[in-house]
Amino acid sequence: MAKNLLIVESPAKAKTINKYLGTDFKVLASYGHVRDLVPKEGAVDPEHDFRMDYALIDKNVRHVDEIAKAARAADSIYLATDLDREGEAISWHISEILKERGLLKDKETHRVVFSEITPRAIKEAVAHPRRLSHDLVDAQQARRALDYLVGFNLSPVLWRKVQRGLSAGRVQSPALRMIVEREEEIEAFKPREYWTVEAQLAHEDGGFTARLVRLNGKKFEQFDLTNEKDAHAARDALLKAAGGRLVVGDIQSKQRQRRPAAPFTTSTLQQEAARKLGMATSRTMRIAQGLYEGVSLGGEGNVGLITYMRTDSTHLSGEAIGELRQAIEREFGKQGLPEHAMVYKTKSKNAQEAHEAIRPTSALRTPKSVAAFLTPDQLKLYELVWKRAVACQMKPATLNTVSVEFPCGSDAAFRATGTTVVDPGFLAVYEAG
Repeated sequence: MAKNLLIVESPAKAKTINKYLGTDFKVLASYGHVRDLVPKEGAVDPEHDFRMDYALIDKNVRHVDEIAKAARAADSIYLATDLDREGEAISWHISEILKERGLLKDKETHRVVFSEITPRAIKEAVAHPRRLSHDLVDAQQARRALDYLVGFNLSPVLWRKVQRGLSAGRVQSPALRMIVEREEEIEAFKPREYWTVEAQLAHEDGGFTARLVRLNGKKFEQFDLTNEKDAHAARDALLKAAGGRLVVGDIQSKQRQRRPAAPFTTSTLQQEAARKLGMATSRTMRIAQGLYEGVSLGGEGNVGLITYMRTDSTHLSGEAIGELRQAIEREFGKQGLPEHAMVYKTKSKNAQEAHEAIRPTSALRTPKSVAAFLTPDQLKLYELVWKRAVACQMKPATLNTVSVEFPCGSDAAFRATGTTVVDPGFLAVYEAG
């Protein structure tokens, strides 16, 4: 019989981890949250230090009973739910339930966290457990209490005063206000007419467009031409001054470097999946969850292919960077590597740098090498994550921008600009947007 009980959230994750830990461990799933606030008035009591009244979630009662039965027989219990606020709260709820049932006496209880489901990461997490973070638990409970206090109290008011079926919420109500304010700005907008002037130019190497940048001896601004009469007059004067041709007056050329985008956070993954793959947010996260929890790779068994997909950090571990650089050298040669690793600062003030960005668990596992084992959607998303992570550690692209000015008479000019790639760097792999 297994001496240790390890509890995760999903059965798919349990199946993968069970294979890594062997017979000394029994791995069970909580199937998400196990307790929630009772659905009645008074579940959160602001008059008594915001006391919260919890009850087991009906659909998970049998899973809780199974965990309790296994806990009774185990010597040690490892709480291995997700590493975010929600995961920490689930671990706390499970420990409270087991404590109430008298199942934690003389048992060691550990909290373990990992951002990827690989043998190394799981074994390292189990070897270095920590205590429950009550700061994270409190943060989750505060969020849940606000959800309840706002939604439970305001929604009935909307039913009485406006229309039944409407709802208010901690997030949706401020978001709705932002939408309304933006709509009011749009409705209050006073459109202004303006005209631009472009020259369609022909050359033996191909045609191109130049835009008017100077008129009547001064810089051409957006609202310099505000009606059709003036615009047509300017056009006629320019045509007359040009006499059917424009001659190059000035050429300016400069090189610049473009850095690769940071590795994915949850929000940037959702945005890029929508832009590049046409995936809705829910679909993206569902596919990412499957890639994180594990995919059967034939003889290798179930393997987690990406790190935890709920993160606001762009941090990469030293080990991950080392493997990314190794993959770049193997796939694209040494010329693709910068002298030093690229480092990205997380924009969010509240980001948890202990978490990592979304990346492949092994950069050496290319999309092509796993394509036969993935569904079309899984392959598309994995390729997106792999390319973004690899690109973020490649050399910046070197671009050459050329600006050509064409005088038109003595007091007007047109300008055409173009950019060529001198060294593609990371663009050989991935371009954001």
